[in-house]
Amino acid sequence: MRRQYWPVLWGIAGFVTVGLACLIAREIRGPRHVPVQLVDRPPVVLQLSIAAAPAVAQVEPAPAAETEDGYYEKMRASVRWVQTRLGNAEHITPDNETRLALAKSAAQRARLDEVGLSYRDVYGIINAETSWVPRTGQSRNGTPNLGIAQFEPATARALGVRNPEDMVEAVHAAARHMKEAALWSADRIAGLKLGSVERATKLREGVSIYYNLSSRGRAAWNGRNTGQLPAETQRHIVNARIGAQEAALLEASSSGS
Repeated sequence: MRRQYWPVLWGIAGFVTVGLACLIAREIRGPRHVPVQLVDRPPVVLQLSIAAAPAVAQVEPAPAAETEDGYYEKMRASVRWVQTRLGNAEHITPDNETRLALAKSAAQRARLDEVGLSYRDVYGIINAETSWVPRTGQSRNGTPNLGIAQFEPATARALGVRNPEDMVEAVHAAARHMKEAALWSADRIAGLKLGSVERATKLREGVSIYYNLSSRGRAAWNGRNTGQLPAETQRHIVNARIGAQEAALLEASSSGS
């Protein structure tokens, strides 16, 4: 080889040597890591078509609570009538078992225990009104008193009674009316110094007074002047008490049999 080419060859050799050295050094250091850029992406949403969605089972609605009409209808079906004499006339009246059942049902549904009364008081009030003989009476002013509970038409409407001649509906409405009466009576005697027995007696006097008299007549009662009330009202108080005692005896008799 001619000498004039040696400088060129030495230059090429040097370039190759440097390149090889760089490659060797890179392999020794290991591969170069390039940072990965994270890109925000919208979340993946799985969509189900309506056709693909599982069918939803149809749930049967819970049975509705028994209506008042349905309850009354069952009671009407269980009523048993017997003949009785009132004055000089023959009448029909519910038998003892029916009377007790009606009085108990009415007292329970009206929650009379909340005002210190019971089914015996319901029995007693109906006894005082009609002796449990359904009929039409008349007030002093000529207003008719209808059915076994002797409701005036206005009172029946106020209590939501549709048919005052319907014994089952009337007795239940009478119990609701008695609850109002007991609250009124308790308020009238609240300031009196009474023992528990005397207070219970006065409470029941007030129930008869509320049931038997107009608003004006009631206002005259102060818990102490019962003897000054009309004779009809005093008779009502006594007959209601007798009726309550009769109910207790009937209950004791039926429990013992």
